[in-house]
Formats: sequence, structure tokens, C-alpha cells
Amino acid sequence: MSATATDTKTLLGIALASGGYACFALQDALVKWLVETYEVPQILFMRSLVIVLITGTLAAHFRHPSILTSKYRGTLVLRAALMLFAWLLFYNSAKVMGLAELTTLYFSAPIMVVFLSILFLKEKVGAGRWLACFGGFAGMVIAANPTHSPNLIPALMCIIAGFFWACSTILIRLVSKTETTLTQMWATSLLFGIACAVTFPWIWKTPDLMGWALMIGLGLIATIGQYLLYEGFRHAPASALAPVEYTGLVWAFIYGYLIWADIPASNVFVGAFIIVASSLVLVAWERRSIRLAEKAAPI
Repeated sequence: MSATATDTKTLLGIALASGGYACFALQDALVKWLVETYEVPQILFMRSLVIVLITGTLAAHFRHPSILTSKYRGTLVLRAALMLFAWLLFYNSAKVMGLAELTTLYFSAPIMVVFLSILFLKEKVGAGRWLACFGGFAGMVIAANPTHSPNLIPALMCIIAGFFWACSTILIRLVSKTETTLTQMWATSLLFGIACAVTFPWIWKTPDLMGWALMIGLGLIATIGQYLLYEGFRHAPASALAPVEYTGLVWAFIYGYLIWADIPASNVFVGAFIIVASSLVLVAWERRSIRLAEKAAPI
């Protein structure tokens, strides 16, 4: 594949991942709503059930290869376990920690992705991606404005959740080289669902009509978000997509206002501006790479 085609695919991957993170921000808002009434494993089970039904049906219809024959099936199991622990740690720590502390600690994950992509994927990380990544983290700290020291155990849970998510992101990039998006989503969510169902005798609470609607909606949003993100990692290097995760913060502010009429403070707007600017730097860097590649290409 030519350099121009590769860079164009990277831009497409950035666009797909941006849409995925917008869905994930809405997903977090729905979980925040649900976690006040239901336990995290039950919420994750219902989310996983919807994903399994949709992706399993589509994978069978399009005759995608069975994940059981994949050489990466062990990697898929590992990634599913990492993501499950990340979700459980993150949403349970959210019950104790304030949003500012929580998001500041968790959004260390994109920087971890950059380092891990160098170590395990041997990706070359240019100055533009480093600038976008650190700029996004700086904007995150300004927007969150953590003024109190978090409790040690919930803070540690959140940091570990970020690390698990970073590791699973690297594994997505690795597995996406051979496995289809639908089969990855199906396998991961199936393992999620089985693990969460084990807890039902202790935590199950039959949802009311609103609870069912929110949980099914959560599954649909998660399905769309996962598909867009997985496709993004199919087209772009993990280090290029890491800074894009910060755009989820902007969407979180928008959803917070629409759902809870929450108006962010001035520092939040400043941080959001820096995050958006960092993402635009990333896009500009990738476009510059395309232009340079086109100039260098033989006529």
C-alpha cells in the first residue's frame, strides 16, 4: 500500500473513532443514570446481551469466519478480560470519586496507549501525535480541575482501569489485522455476559419499564460505538487514535447539559477548547503527511 493510501486510511480511522467515542460518552451518561438503581454487572450483562444478539445475527448472515478457529482466540479472551475489569473498576470507582478526580485519572489511558504502541506494535510516533496526546491530557486536567486528593483505593481502581483499557486498545489493533469487527464484538460481549451472569443470584433486580428502555438503549448505543471504534483501529495506528479519545470529554459535557441541565464552569470550556485544538492538530498533522507523501510519490 502506498504512503498516500496509508495516510488516507489513518484519517478515516480518526473519523470513525471520533464517532465511536461520541457514542461512548452517551453510553457513560446512561450508565451513570442506571448505576443509581442497578448493580454494574447487571447493567453490563444487558449491554452485552444486546451486542451479542445484533453482532451474532449479522456475522452469521454475512458468513464471517468463526472466532473459534482464529489464531488470536487466546488474545480475544485476554482482551475481553481486560475490558471487563476496566469497566467494573471504572464504574464502581465512579460511585465513590467525584467526576473531576475520576476523569482526570482515567484519561491517562491515551498516553499509556502511545507508549504501549511503541513497545508492542513497533509503531512510529511522530511529533504531531505526541503533541496532540499531551495537549489533550493538559486540557483534560484543566477541565476536570481536581482540587481534592482522591481516596487512595478508588483512585487506584481508576488508574488500573485506564491501564487495562490501554492494553485492550493495543490488542484491538493487533487482532483487527485478521478478525472482522463483528466477530470481535460478538466474542468479547459473549464473554462479558457470561462473567456478569454469574453474579445474578446476589445482585439481580428486575428492571421497571424505564430500566428496560435504558438498558436496551445502552446496548444499541454501545453496539454502534464499538463498531465505529473497532473499524477505526482497523484503519489507523493505535497511537494516532489515542488523542482522539479526549473528544469524548466534549461530548460528555454536551450530554450532561442535555440530560441534567449541567452547565460547566469556565475552566471546563477552556479545557474543552484545548482538547478540540489538540485533535485538530492531529488531523492537520495527518493531512500534512498525505501532502508530503503525494509530493514524494513518483509521477
